[in-house]
Amino acid sequence: MSVSKSQLTPEPEPRSWPREKPRRTALTGYALLVVAGAFLYLYTSCGIPVSLVAWRSEAPSKPAFPDLYEASVQELQAGLDSGLFASVDLVKAYFARIEEVNLQGPELRAVIELNPSALAQAAAADEERKVSGKRSALHGIPILVKDNIATVASEGMNTTAGSFSLLRSVVPEDAGVVKRLRKAGAIILGKTNLSQWSGFRGTTLSGWSGRGGQTTGAYFPKAAPCGSSSGSGVAASIGLAAVTLGSETDGSITCPSSNNNAVGIKPTLGWTSRAGVIPLSIHQDTIGPITRTLADAAVVLSYIAGRDPNDNYTLAQPPVVPDFTQALDKDALRGKRLGVPRRVFLNDTITGNDPAVNVAFEAALSTLRELGATIVDPANLPSVDGLVNRTNEHTEIIVMNTDFKIQLDAWFQSLVENPSGVTSLADLIAFNDANPTLEKPEGYEDQSQLINAQKTTGYDARFFDALAANWDLGSTNGIDYVLNEYNLDALILPALGFASTPAAVVGYPIVTVPLGFYPDDVQQVIKRANAGTVYPAPGIPFGLSFFGTAFSDFDLIGFAFAYEQKTKTRLQRRAYPAAIPKTQLVDVIGR
Repeated sequence: MSVSKSQLTPEPEPRSWPREKPRRTALTGYALLVVAGAFLYLYTSCGIPVSLVAWRSEAPSKPAFPDLYEASVQELQAGLDSGLFASVDLVKAYFARIEEVNLQGPELRAVIELNPSALAQAAAADEERKVSGKRSALHGIPILVKDNIATVASEGMNTTAGSFSLLRSVVPEDAGVVKRLRKAGAIILGKTNLSQWSGFRGTTLSGWSGRGGQTTGAYFPKAAPCGSSSGSGVAASIGLAAVTLGSETDGSITCPSSNNNAVGIKPTLGWTSRAGVIPLSIHQDTIGPITRTLADAAVVLSYIAGRDPNDNYTLAQPPVVPDFTQALDKDALRGKRLGVPRRVFLNDTITGNDPAVNVAFEAALSTLRELGATIVDPANLPSVDGLVNRTNEHTEIIVMNTDFKIQLDAWFQSLVENPSGVTSLADLIAFNDANPTLEKPEGYEDQSQLINAQKTTGYDARFFDALAANWDLGSTNGIDYVLNEYNLDALILPALGFASTPAAVVGYPIVTVPLGFYPDDVQQVIKRANAGTVYPAPGIPFGLSFFGTAFSDFDLIGFAFAYEQKTKTRLQRRAYPAAIPKTQLVDVIGR
């Protein structure tokens, strides 16, 4: 099963971010534009919530060029509506911004490849806007999606979870969330880098994949980006796209959002479809937005949420998908009760109960009180010891190992084509061993999680016992217990370490917003000498997480929005100068 690097990695094109050339299609020029226009026309029946129309109508009537470092969806739509710029201009500007910092300059490696069809799709979206108007608040908006989220191969991109074993594989169709984005008129700009296999590979650093290399954060040179949605977090943080999508199994949206001064919504399991997403665990995986503001995240979630017959978990969601932008209320915290499960944070060996984070968190509690919330502190989870004092064979890992093997084997079998010849997890392990230059460079050799998953024997008694134990840890003696015991509306913690785990093991939602930044005199900690990533370090951001019971996403968005609008923490610090892209819309219009 050995292959040479030259077989999988043709010479790069001038604007190609992976180590290989994107798949070429037979459609070029006018033909591609016609097809893209026809494709968009097929989806003009997209339903737009009335309240979203009202939300859009608040946009300023005379917009100026927005700064793409911070530009919101609403600001971009105002400019598109007024004719100040077009979606084609947006795509060109974002392409140029990515080129500046992705493989050049700071080499952030946040984007694994660009969509060669994006400009044609943007032109079709611009034409549709002129002829029949926009479909939704996302019409013509460029979006980057994580490289585990499937897009049809004919469009020109790969779907690989960062692995050469899936390079040039052909998926049967778009992921469910991509179908919804296209229906809303959004443009898929490209794919973001990630922790390979959504972080389920071994003891490799967060943000590394074979195809994409090592992603680093933009707030300090070589900053650890956290994962697994590392590229999505970094790309959103400095405006490499209007918004991004990530996925989370445990911490993979919340942590990259936290480390990169971004907003992340990890929805309740079942709000968004996982169909067409390279899986880790069906019992924990969920798809959500990473953006710069809660307003942007709410509008994206409003369009990607909904039932999908290809993911039966979505069939258990409430009968009506709310317009999540209606949760954006500055007074949402008034009269609410928030609990602090402090022992999760204090016992966290990952964060070490960091003094800088503690100071920012205590200030946040004061702000929440000012906004009308009652803080119940402590409101500890009875299951906390079971969450933070776990062995290598704890129940979450047992569930993940079993799910991963079964689902990944099914993924390989579902492919229309896979040139690498890999058809199973066992084949994948052998492929990595046979191609160490591609998949096992120095410092990234370990694949112990893949090996442990391969040893599992299916949904046996041990698996179901672990699944039941997870429910007890996360719900019965976890989140639901504390919410009921103290009559709480939500829980709050710094978005670090084990904060995501109670919600992860039962599929409950988390909303994360910026909380603070490490001070300039903090001691840098090198995560691994040969890789050179650091955490903490001066200026690296960290976030605040709001979490609650199943389908409490709407309320959590409101609570986080009230805090975000009061503090505006994101605006207190920018990325280090070399990591800030210079290209703006004015630089590409007419060129």
